[in-house]
Amino acid sequence: MPVGTQGTVKAVSRNELEQLNAQIILGNTYHLFVRPGMEVIESFGSLHRFSNWPHPILTDSGGFQVFSLAKLRKISDEGVHFNSHLDGAKMFIGPETSMEIQASLGSDIAMLFDECPPWPCEESYARESLDRTLHWGQRCRQWIDDHRPCTDTGERQLHFGIVQGSVYREMREECAKALVDMDFDGYAVGGLSVGEPEKALYEAVDAAVRFLPTTKPRYAMGLGTPPQLLGLVARGVDMFDCVMPTRVARNGGAFTHEGLLNMRNQKFQKDPSPIEEGCECPACSGGFARGYIRHLVKAEEILGLRLISLHNLHFYLRLMERAREAISMGNFTEFRVEFTARYQSTSQT
Repeated sequence: MPVGTQGTVKAVSRNELEQLNAQIILGNTYHLFVRPGMEVIESFGSLHRFSNWPHPILTDSGGFQVFSLAKLRKISDEGVHFNSHLDGAKMFIGPETSMEIQASLGSDIAMLFDECPPWPCEESYARESLDRTLHWGQRCRQWIDDHRPCTDTGERQLHFGIVQGSVYREMREECAKALVDMDFDGYAVGGLSVGEPEKALYEAVDAAVRFLPTTKPRYAMGLGTPPQLLGLVARGVDMFDCVMPTRVARNGGAFTHEGLLNMRNQKFQKDPSPIEEGCECPACSGGFARGYIRHLVKAEEILGLRLISLHNLHFYLRLMERAREAISMGNFTEFRVEFTARYQSTSQT
């Protein structure tokens, strides 16, 4: 899922996303709650209509951003009182508030409000955080049962629980089992890619996924590099979101099957080839040369980051398409091994 935190995938239009075959995008409850605010979005009817995106939207609960961005936050079992990172205004989000906001946004998939503990954290803090997340999960469950929210098309809004527990396997297992007992439409593994080693990331996913039903979507939040995505697909994960394609693009980085290219590098100054031969993205198929794209990036021209963003989004979406094709053909393991062997995690020079 391309990430549209503020109601937009950075520098990319709806038509371009459709041409890239993006099926669903992600929006963020915290950011949209802070700006432009619910009154503005509600005046349009829904986030779909506000952003002119007629396809599915998943909204994050805002929990991660409350803990990572908000100023002067105060956490309690009630929820989180915090000051906006924009202007310091006093605000509050709790389980019921998060569900209400996401119902007003009209997203197709709404995430439960959870606490994302930092890494590293002591086991005692992880335990306190997990207990709070499960308590909030029960309150979200009750709110959903009481209100039965729908999207702006009249379809029932879906709700996903989020497995927390830091790097502690037993806590991940406990959280997964408890959320499954609450019976949600899908389940996510959260609190990942917050600084932990890759080995710990995989172990946290393994600990949770084995207890999540195969009949419902399983979602790894905020991940990851191309090899990580395939590693997680191999572990039974179905859905991903990540800011990496567009964030890396804004810093001049382009994903290819041979690894990450730094388009700022001098070696590309006179290079007439596309970012990647054979790529069908708008940048590569449109005849834009590496040398020209490097010039745009160095000159801080907006077109440069747009072209690389389009390329990177295409690369990620096509990678997932190829993974689905490989699963259907029964040769995913071979596909993953071949791709990972070819891909280099370090930037090209």
